[in-house]
Amino acid sequence: MSIYSKILVVADINHDEQPALVRAIQLAKKSASTSHITFFLSIYDFSYDMTSMLSPDERDAMRKGVIHQREIWMNKVAEPYIDDSIEFNVKVVWHNRPYEATIAEVFSGEHDILIKGTRKHDTLESVIFTPTDWHLLRKCPCPVLLVKNEFWPDHAKIYASVHVGSENDTHIELNDSMVERLLEITGRLNAEPFLVNAYPLTPANITIELPEFDPTSYTDAVRGHHLTAMKALRQKHHLCEEQTIVQQGLPEDVIPQVAEDNGAAMVILGTTGRTGLSAVFIGNTAEHVIDKINCDVLALKPNGYISPLDPNIAK
Repeated sequence: MSIYSKILVVADINHDEQPALVRAIQLAKKSASTSHITFFLSIYDFSYDMTSMLSPDERDAMRKGVIHQREIWMNKVAEPYIDDSIEFNVKVVWHNRPYEATIAEVFSGEHDILIKGTRKHDTLESVIFTPTDWHLLRKCPCPVLLVKNEFWPDHAKIYASVHVGSENDTHIELNDSMVERLLEITGRLNAEPFLVNAYPLTPANITIELPEFDPTSYTDAVRGHHLTAMKALRQKHHLCEEQTIVQQGLPEDVIPQVAEDNGAAMVILGTTGRTGLSAVFIGNTAEHVIDKINCDVLALKPNGYISPLDPNIAK
């Protein structure tokens, strides 16, 4: 069965246009097996719980009425995109923390991927990630795809930001996982796959502390190591040299610039931050990169990641 067959899409309550749903449909229709999409919304209105004039039953009835209205609206906005080739359902829940409700639905529905639209700032022409976005990126157990409000052209370019300079097992496994997901998605969406890697600058303090240090030789050696590692990775996954980019600099500078210069439709990132009970952050590098990228972002967790909201964890 293909990956990403059970898709959870978070609805944008403020707009009839639903770019996240459009992207989910694109993935679902190119799946090798029948896909299931759950169109999800978490809503809450403080006033319904604080109205002392109403009985508990009346407040419950009012909440159910609001939920029903939202379900009608969601079915209406989804109708132009849905056909019989996709199993589709709408789900609305009453919860005061959208990210907790969304992650609970990921667990209960065993979804393969979470897709959510992001906000685009009209003046700065950049994507603004909301607090809910960050919570989902940090704590969601499945891959998270944040979509900006643009239609993908044919032969769109998708970049996987790999970390080939490391010999850490987590990084190596995550590199392979990212490339596999890259090839799966580009194959489905008739897009072009690319790998990008940033290697570090020569530390300036070394040349001061060690006068005999040769920064040029050091830089050449580091670049050579990364080029060799990138070659091994691309050959392992049957990609050609033209589909790889290795540049010097910080990842938070290199990756967004490469994405912008090449018109990337999506960047795939590995979030190799903490795992287990301490999985609160996704890693400073990944956060800085995500904050600068002006296109779709797919964030992948490493094997063994345990969400702090996992219901199987003893509280």
